[in-house]
Parts: sequence; structure tokens; C-alpha cells
Amino acid sequence: MNPVLAAAVAGCLATGPMTAVMSGLFRRLPAGERHPLPPRLVTERLLGPLGLLDGVPEDRRADAALAAHYAYGALTGAGYPLAARVLGGPPVVAGAAYGVAVWAASYLGWIPATGTLTPATRHSRRRNAMMIAAHLVWGGATAALAQTLCARPSGFGAPHGATAPVSPALPEIPEPEAVRMRAW
Repeated sequence: MNPVLAAAVAGCLATGPMTAVMSGLFRRLPAGERHPLPPRLVTERLLGPLGLLDGVPEDRRADAALAAHYAYGALTGAGYPLAARVLGGPPVVAGAAYGVAVWAASYLGWIPATGTLTPATRHSRRRNAMMIAAHLVWGGATAALAQTLCARPSGFGAPHGATAPVSPALPEIPEPEAVRMRAW
């Protein structure tokens, strides 16, 4: 599979474990820090003024935020192959570093620059730790999944009988008890 396409698919899929981590850590925040998670706020603040959420009931806005979150995971995942070349090292480590870079570019860069949210420097340490942990998971999972998707067994799409390295088995990822939370 094309590395950019594989990384986009991987980024979308890796948004699942990222969301589970974010949701789990969200529940551990003090009550005063449990305001809506960034995917919900960003979706409403970017799509709302365009009228794209007009008439969308409150319970469906959570679905829109989740869909936008997965789409952004795919979009940013597509950039992983370039980042991996620059970062070097084992894929999961490069992926985790890329995840933190995506967090920084988003929460210290384009999101506050567009006036969508305040910069991460104005958020609590616990909330930033939650978001960074979620992005570490996303980046590591994106790298592992992209590597797996790019691996092709001999004779199955590999040119002239060439073989691609077989990636190690992915760790078991527990199913989140409730990905769709009120915070979304």
C-alpha cells in the first residue's frame, strides 16, 4: 500500500485508542477542568459560523465532533511518512514524537492562531498532560498501523516476488467502555 495512504488510514484508526485514552483521562480531571474536549470545541467553533451545524440537534453534534476528530486523525496521519524520514529511529518512537509535534502544531499553533481556542500555555498542566498522552498514543499507534499496512507478504502485490518486512504483532488494544461521552 502507498505509504501516505497507509499512514492516513492508520491515523484514522489510531484515533480510536487516542479517543479512549483522552476520554479515560478526562474522567480523572477535577470537575472544574472537565469542560468539553477540544474536538467538540474546535468542531463547533469552526463549523458553527459556517452554518454547517444549523439545525443539528445537540446529541448529533457529538457525532459531528467525533467524525471531524477521526477525519483530522487521517489528515495528520498522512504526514507521518515524511516526519518519520526526518525523525528516524524505531517507528513507534518516531510516531510518538510525531504525535507530540501534531499536538504542538495544533494547540500552540493553528488552533489559537485562528482564535478557535486559547493556546495550551493557558490550559492547566493536567489538561495538557491528558492531551499530550492522547497524542503520544495516537502517534505510536499511527506508526505501528502504517508499518503493518505497508507490509506485503511475498507474492501478494509485491513486485517481482519481492518481500516486504513483516511487522511485529500489534498489542491488544482494549475496547473503550464509552467513546461517546457527554463532553464530546
